[in-house]
Amino acid sequence: MSKVRHFEITTDDPERAVHFYGELFGWFVEKWQTPKDYWMVSGGEEDEPGINGAIMRRPAPDWGVVNTIDVSDLDAFLARAVEAGGEVVREKAAVPHMGWIAYCRDTEGNVFGMMQYDAEAR
Repeated sequence: MSKVRHFEITTDDPERAVHFYGELFGWFVEKWQTPKDYWMVSGGEEDEPGINGAIMRRPAPDWGVVNTIDVSDLDAFLARAVEAGGEVVREKAAVPHMGWIAYCRDTEGNVFGMMQYDAEAR
């Protein structure tokens, strides 16, 4: 079964949002080397319930909070998303040494990510 593994809070001013969420929740936020304007968020210890995420620059006006779901075969799940009435809004891309990611829009207009973990991704 696929689970939500990561969230992304999209914003027009990532540095302002980093400050806001860090102050509000005490999150540990660290700028990631790539891509530009991407901050990794840790909300607690790894053995505590919940997921970690990121704060990033909004790539399009209609992107809000994006949940990324872990999938076993990204290509197959992209095809299933389209068959179910969704659309691919950002094609499959490598996240080096982590895996493969793509973004879709569901039938209600919500954007979500899907990630196939693969340490060999380049």
